[in-house]
Amino acid sequence: MLFSLMQLIGGIVLSVGWIPQIVRIVKTQSVSDLSLKAYLLMLPGIGLMEAYAVSLAVEGTGLAFLVTNTMSLAVVATVVLLILRYRSPRVPKK
Repeated sequence: MLFSLMQLIGGIVLSVGWIPQIVRIVKTQSVSDLSLKAYLLMLPGIGLMEAYAVSLAVEGTGLAFLVTNTMSLAVVATVVLLILRYRSPRVPKK
């Protein structure tokens, strides 16, 4: 029980930690310092962990992991969408 609570609190803190980045992107409409490739690599990793979290939750042992992993997936997906929205258009080389 204690470790599930620790995991839930830790996961919430990690997920909420992305919110200042998201707010900054929306306010500045700038993503020039962010790597789309890095975030795109994180998405399938978190997605695979999400599948594992679902299997644990079905067994009745991983609800906290499922909740926090889903939050992480949502915030990283949000960052990817914001990068795609606000990135500078590529200028073709002559």
